[in-house]
Amino acid sequence: MLPWKRLVRPVAALLLAAAMGFAPAATATAAPDAGSGAQARSSGWNDWSCRPSADRPRPVVLVHGTFGNSVDNWLGLAPYLVNRGYCVYSLDYGQLPGVPFFHGLGPVEESARQLDRFVDRVRAASGAAKVDLVGHSQGGMMPRHYLKFLGGAAEVNALVGLAPSNHGTTLLGLTKLLPFFPGVEDLLKATTPALADQIVGSPFLTRLNAGGDTVPGVRYTVIATRYDQVVTPYRSQFLTGPNVKNVVLQDLCPLDLAEHVAIGTVDRIAFHEVTNALDPARATTTNCASVIG
Repeated sequence: MLPWKRLVRPVAALLLAAAMGFAPAATATAAPDAGSGAQARSSGWNDWSCRPSADRPRPVVLVHGTFGNSVDNWLGLAPYLVNRGYCVYSLDYGQLPGVPFFHGLGPVEESARQLDRFVDRVRAASGAAKVDLVGHSQGGMMPRHYLKFLGGAAEVNALVGLAPSNHGTTLLGLTKLLPFFPGVEDLLKATTPALADQIVGSPFLTRLNAGGDTVPGVRYTVIATRYDQVVTPYRSQFLTGPNVKNVVLQDLCPLDLAEHVAIGTVDRIAFHEVTNALDPARATTTNCASVIG
Protein backbone atom coordinates (compact mmCIF):
# COMPACT_ATOMS: atom_id res chain seq x y z
CA MET A 1 0.00 0.00 0.00
CA LEU A 2 1.24 3.48 -0.80
CA PRO A 3 2.34 5.67 2.14
CA TRP A 4 -0.15 8.38 3.13
CA LYS A 5 2.16 11.15 2.04
CA ARG A 6 2.20 9.83 -1.52
CA LEU A 7 -1.59 10.16 -1.63
CA VAL A 8 -1.70 13.77 -0.45
CA ARG A 9 -1.22 15.44 -3.82
CA PRO A 10 -3.55 13.11 -5.76
CA VAL A 11 -6.39 13.71 -3.29
CA ALA A 12 -5.77 17.46 -3.35
CA ALA A 13 -5.84 17.32 -7.13
CA LEU A 14 -9.13 15.41 -6.97
CA LEU A 15 -10.70 18.11 -4.81
CA LEU A 16 -9.44 20.82 -7.15
CA ALA A 17 -10.66 18.95 -10.21
CA ALA A 18 -14.09 18.52 -8.65
CA ALA A 19 -14.35 22.23 -7.97
CA MET A 20 -12.97 23.24 -11.37
CA GLY A 21 -15.35 20.87 -13.10
CA PHE A 22 -18.24 22.96 -11.88
CA ALA A 23 -16.64 26.35 -12.61
CA PRO A 24 -17.76 28.52 -15.54
CA ALA A 25 -15.47 28.14 -18.51
CA ALA A 26 -13.27 31.20 -19.02
CA THR A 27 -13.21 32.73 -22.47
CA ALA A 28 -10.10 34.07 -24.10
CA THR A 29 -11.82 37.30 -25.03
CA ALA A 30 -11.73 40.35 -22.80
CA ALA A 31 -9.24 39.29 -20.17
CA PRO A 32 -10.46 40.85 -16.91
CA ASP A 33 -8.74 44.06 -15.90
CA ALA A 34 -9.80 45.13 -12.40
CA GLY A 35 -13.42 44.55 -13.35
CA SER A 36 -13.33 46.86 -16.38
CA GLY A 37 -12.90 44.52 -19.35
CA ALA A 38 -13.77 45.76 -22.82
CA GLN A 39 -16.51 43.15 -23.16
CA ALA A 40 -18.16 44.34 -19.95
CA ARG A 41 -18.07 47.99 -21.03
CA SER A 42 -19.45 47.21 -24.49
CA SER A 43 -22.31 45.31 -22.85
CA GLY A 44 -23.25 48.30 -20.69
CA TRP A 45 -21.79 47.39 -17.33
CA ASN A 46 -18.68 48.78 -15.65
CA ASP A 47 -19.65 52.11 -17.19
CA TRP A 48 -18.06 54.51 -14.71
CA SER A 49 -20.05 57.43 -16.11
CA CYS A 50 -23.36 55.76 -15.15
CA ARG A 51 -25.45 57.71 -12.67
CA PRO A 52 -28.19 55.97 -10.66
CA SER A 53 -31.74 57.09 -11.39
CA ALA A 54 -34.52 57.88 -8.94
CA ASP A 55 -36.06 54.49 -9.68
CA ARG A 56 -32.73 52.66 -9.40
CA PRO A 57 -30.89 54.70 -6.77
CA ARG A 58 -28.19 52.19 -5.87
CA PRO A 59 -25.47 50.72 -8.09
CA VAL A 60 -25.29 46.93 -8.21
CA VAL A 61 -21.91 45.29 -7.62
CA LEU A 62 -21.59 41.74 -8.95
CA VAL A 63 -19.21 39.41 -7.07
CA HIS A 64 -18.09 36.31 -8.98
CA GLY A 65 -17.51 32.88 -7.49
CA THR A 66 -14.50 30.61 -7.02
CA PHE A 67 -12.65 30.04 -10.32
CA GLY A 68 -14.77 32.85 -11.85
CA ASN A 69 -13.94 36.33 -13.07
CA SER A 70 -15.59 39.70 -13.53
CA VAL A 71 -16.67 39.01 -17.11
CA ASP A 72 -17.51 35.36 -17.69
CA ASN A 73 -19.59 34.95 -14.53
CA TRP A 74 -21.88 37.80 -15.53
CA LEU A 75 -22.46 37.57 -19.28
CA GLY A 76 -26.12 36.77 -18.55
CA LEU A 77 -27.05 38.67 -15.39
CA ALA A 78 -25.14 41.93 -15.96
CA PRO A 79 -26.88 42.86 -19.26
CA TYR A 80 -30.18 41.68 -17.74
CA LEU A 81 -29.82 44.24 -14.95
CA VAL A 82 -28.46 46.99 -17.23
CA ASN A 83 -31.52 46.58 -19.47
CA ARG A 84 -33.67 47.18 -16.39
CA GLY A 85 -32.04 50.49 -15.60
CA TYR A 86 -29.35 49.59 -13.08
CA CYS A 87 -25.79 50.90 -12.97
CA VAL A 88 -23.88 47.61 -12.78
CA TYR A 89 -20.27 46.91 -11.87
CA SER A 90 -18.18 43.77 -11.43
CA LEU A 91 -14.75 43.18 -9.95
CA ASP A 92 -12.02 40.58 -10.01
CA TYR A 93 -10.80 39.41 -6.61
CA GLY A 94 -8.77 36.61 -5.06
CA GLN A 95 -6.20 36.49 -7.86
CA LEU A 96 -3.21 34.17 -7.51
CA PRO A 97 0.15 35.01 -9.13
CA GLY A 98 0.50 33.43 -12.55
CA VAL A 99 -3.14 32.25 -12.70
CA PRO A 100 -5.10 34.14 -15.40
CA PHE A 101 -8.90 34.14 -15.79
CA PHE A 102 -9.58 31.88 -12.79
CA HIS A 103 -9.92 34.07 -9.71
CA GLY A 104 -11.53 33.86 -6.28
CA LEU A 105 -8.72 31.58 -5.07
CA GLY A 106 -6.91 33.76 -2.55
CA PRO A 107 -7.70 34.02 1.19
CA VAL A 108 -11.33 35.05 1.60
CA GLU A 109 -10.46 37.75 4.16
CA GLU A 110 -8.16 39.46 1.65
CA SER A 111 -10.83 39.13 -1.05
CA ALA A 112 -13.26 40.92 1.27
CA ARG A 113 -10.77 43.78 1.57
CA GLN A 114 -10.60 43.96 -2.22
CA LEU A 115 -14.40 44.17 -2.34
CA ASP A 116 -14.32 46.94 0.27
CA ARG A 117 -11.98 49.01 -1.89
CA PHE A 118 -14.03 48.36 -5.03
CA VAL A 119 -17.28 49.43 -3.36
CA ASP A 120 -15.59 52.65 -2.24
CA ARG A 121 -14.62 53.27 -5.86
CA VAL A 122 -18.17 52.63 -7.10
CA ARG A 123 -19.68 54.91 -4.46
CA ALA A 124 -17.24 57.70 -5.28
CA ALA A 125 -17.88 57.44 -9.04
CA SER A 126 -21.66 57.17 -8.80
CA GLY A 127 -22.30 59.50 -5.86
CA ALA A 128 -24.43 56.82 -4.20
CA ALA A 129 -24.24 56.41 -0.44
CA LYS A 130 -24.90 52.67 -0.62
CA VAL A 131 -24.71 49.83 -3.13
CA ASP A 132 -26.46 46.49 -3.51
CA LEU A 133 -24.34 43.34 -3.81
CA VAL A 134 -25.18 40.26 -5.88
CA GLY A 135 -22.79 37.35 -5.54
CA HIS A 136 -22.50 33.82 -6.88
CA SER A 137 -21.14 30.95 -4.75
CA GLN A 138 -18.14 32.31 -2.80
CA GLY A 139 -19.22 35.73 -4.08
CA GLY A 140 -22.43 35.44 -2.09
CA MET A 141 -20.62 34.46 1.11
CA MET A 142 -17.41 36.52 1.03
CA PRO A 143 -19.23 39.90 1.24
CA ARG A 144 -20.54 38.87 4.65
CA HIS A 145 -17.00 39.25 6.01
CA TYR A 146 -16.92 42.77 4.56
CA LEU A 147 -20.33 43.53 6.12
CA LYS A 148 -19.45 42.11 9.52
CA PHE A 149 -15.82 43.05 10.04
CA LEU A 150 -14.88 45.83 7.58
CA GLY A 151 -17.68 48.35 8.03
CA GLY A 152 -19.60 47.26 4.95
CA ALA A 153 -22.98 47.42 6.69
CA ALA A 154 -22.81 51.23 6.44
CA GLU A 155 -22.18 51.03 2.68
CA VAL A 156 -24.50 48.21 1.56
CA ASN A 157 -28.29 48.09 1.41
CA ALA A 158 -28.80 44.48 0.33
CA LEU A 159 -26.83 41.29 -0.30
CA VAL A 160 -28.26 38.75 -2.74
CA GLY A 161 -26.51 35.38 -2.78
CA LEU A 162 -26.91 32.93 -5.66
CA ALA A 163 -25.95 29.49 -4.31
CA PRO A 164 -23.70 31.10 -1.67
CA SER A 165 -21.27 29.03 0.40
CA ASN A 166 -22.50 30.63 3.63
CA HIS A 167 -21.77 27.68 5.89
CA GLY A 168 -19.23 25.93 3.70
CA THR A 169 -19.54 22.84 1.56
CA THR A 170 -18.88 19.12 1.76
CA LEU A 171 -18.59 18.85 -2.07
CA LEU A 172 -21.10 16.00 -1.98
CA GLY A 173 -19.20 14.50 0.94
CA LEU A 174 -15.78 14.61 -0.72
CA THR A 175 -14.34 16.88 1.98
CA LYS A 176 -15.16 14.22 4.58
CA LEU A 177 -12.16 12.31 3.22
CA LEU A 178 -9.73 15.00 4.36
CA PRO A 179 -9.12 13.61 7.88
CA PHE A 180 -7.98 10.35 6.33
CA PHE A 181 -5.24 12.09 4.34
CA PRO A 182 -3.05 14.13 6.69
CA GLY A 183 -1.60 17.19 4.99
CA VAL A 184 -4.19 17.57 2.23
CA GLU A 185 -6.05 20.42 3.91
CA ASP A 186 -2.76 22.21 4.61
CA LEU A 187 -1.83 21.81 0.97
CA LEU A 188 -5.16 23.25 -0.15
CA LYS A 189 -4.73 26.21 2.17
CA ALA A 190 -1.23 26.85 0.88
CA THR A 191 -2.08 26.58 -2.81
CA THR A 192 -5.73 27.67 -3.03
CA PRO A 193 -6.66 29.30 0.29
CA ALA A 194 -10.24 30.08 -0.73
CA LEU A 195 -11.04 26.39 -1.15
CA ALA A 196 -9.77 25.60 2.34
CA ASP A 197 -11.72 28.57 3.74
CA GLN A 198 -14.95 27.19 2.26
CA ILE A 199 -14.73 23.71 3.75
CA VAL A 200 -17.40 23.08 6.39
CA GLY A 201 -16.02 23.92 9.84
CA SER A 202 -13.02 25.92 8.60
CA PRO A 203 -11.58 28.54 10.99
CA PHE A 204 -12.68 31.28 8.59
CA LEU A 205 -16.31 30.12 8.48
CA THR A 206 -16.41 29.49 12.22
CA ARG A 207 -15.44 33.10 12.87
CA LEU A 208 -17.73 34.46 10.15
CA ASN A 209 -20.82 32.71 11.51
CA ALA A 210 -20.10 33.14 15.22
CA GLY A 211 -22.71 35.29 16.90
CA GLY A 212 -25.22 35.09 14.06
CA ASP A 213 -25.38 35.07 10.27
CA THR A 214 -26.43 38.68 9.71
CA VAL A 215 -25.69 42.25 10.73
CA PRO A 216 -28.27 44.99 11.33
CA GLY A 217 -29.23 47.33 8.54
CA VAL A 218 -28.70 44.96 5.60
CA ARG A 219 -31.35 42.94 3.72
CA TYR A 220 -30.29 39.41 2.80
CA THR A 221 -31.66 37.14 0.09
CA VAL A 222 -30.40 33.63 -0.61
CA ILE A 223 -31.45 31.97 -3.87
CA ALA A 224 -30.65 28.24 -3.94
CA THR A 225 -31.32 25.23 -6.14
CA ARG A 226 -32.06 21.69 -5.02
CA TYR A 227 -29.73 20.48 -7.78
CA ASP A 228 -26.63 22.20 -6.43
CA GLN A 229 -23.71 19.78 -6.61
CA VAL A 230 -21.01 22.14 -5.32
CA VAL A 231 -22.30 23.88 -2.19
CA THR A 232 -23.76 20.89 -0.42
CA PRO A 233 -26.07 20.26 1.27
CA TYR A 234 -27.92 23.05 -0.50
CA ARG A 235 -29.82 24.13 2.62
CA SER A 236 -26.50 25.04 4.22
CA GLN A 237 -26.64 28.11 1.99
CA PHE A 238 -29.57 29.55 3.94
CA LEU A 239 -29.16 32.33 6.48
CA THR A 240 -30.95 32.86 9.76
CA GLY A 241 -31.76 36.28 11.17
CA PRO A 242 -33.79 39.45 10.69
CA ASN A 243 -34.32 40.76 7.15
CA VAL A 244 -33.54 37.38 5.57
CA LYS A 245 -35.37 35.72 2.69
CA ASN A 246 -34.36 32.20 1.67
CA VAL A 247 -35.62 31.03 -1.72
CA VAL A 248 -35.44 27.66 -3.52
CA LEU A 249 -35.77 27.93 -7.30
CA GLN A 250 -37.87 24.80 -7.57
CA ASP A 251 -40.45 26.26 -5.16
CA LEU A 252 -40.93 29.04 -7.73
CA CYS A 253 -40.75 26.86 -10.84
CA PRO A 254 -40.69 23.05 -10.39
CA LEU A 255 -39.43 22.70 -13.96
CA ASP A 256 -36.24 24.64 -13.25
CA LEU A 257 -33.28 22.23 -13.45
CA ALA A 258 -30.53 24.80 -12.82
CA GLU A 259 -27.50 23.53 -10.90
CA HIS A 260 -24.69 25.45 -9.22
CA VAL A 261 -23.23 27.13 -12.30
CA ALA A 262 -26.48 27.82 -14.15
CA ILE A 263 -28.17 29.56 -11.22
CA GLY A 264 -25.57 32.34 -11.39
CA THR A 265 -24.91 32.51 -15.11
CA VAL A 266 -27.96 31.73 -17.25
CA ASP A 267 -31.06 30.97 -15.19
CA ARG A 268 -33.83 33.49 -15.90
CA ILE A 269 -35.93 32.41 -12.92
CA ALA A 270 -32.99 33.27 -10.67
CA PHE A 271 -32.43 36.54 -12.54
CA HIS A 272 -36.07 37.54 -12.03
CA GLU A 273 -35.82 36.79 -8.32
CA VAL A 274 -32.64 38.88 -8.12
CA THR A 275 -34.56 41.90 -9.42
CA ASN A 276 -37.28 41.27 -6.84
CA ALA A 277 -34.64 41.23 -4.11
CA LEU A 278 -33.09 44.46 -5.37
CA ASP A 279 -36.44 46.27 -5.54
CA PRO A 280 -38.93 44.52 -3.25
CA ALA A 281 -41.40 47.40 -3.48
CA ARG A 282 -41.88 46.59 -7.19
CA ALA A 283 -41.53 42.82 -6.90
CA THR A 284 -43.63 40.67 -9.20
CA THR A 285 -44.42 36.96 -9.01
CA THR A 286 -41.59 34.68 -9.97
CA ASN A 287 -42.72 31.49 -11.67
CA CYS A 288 -42.02 29.41 -14.75
CA ALA A 289 -43.42 32.18 -16.93
CA SER A 290 -40.85 34.65 -15.59
CA VAL A 291 -38.39 33.61 -18.30
CA ILE A 292 -40.43 35.66 -20.75
CA GLY A 293 -39.46 39.29 -21.15
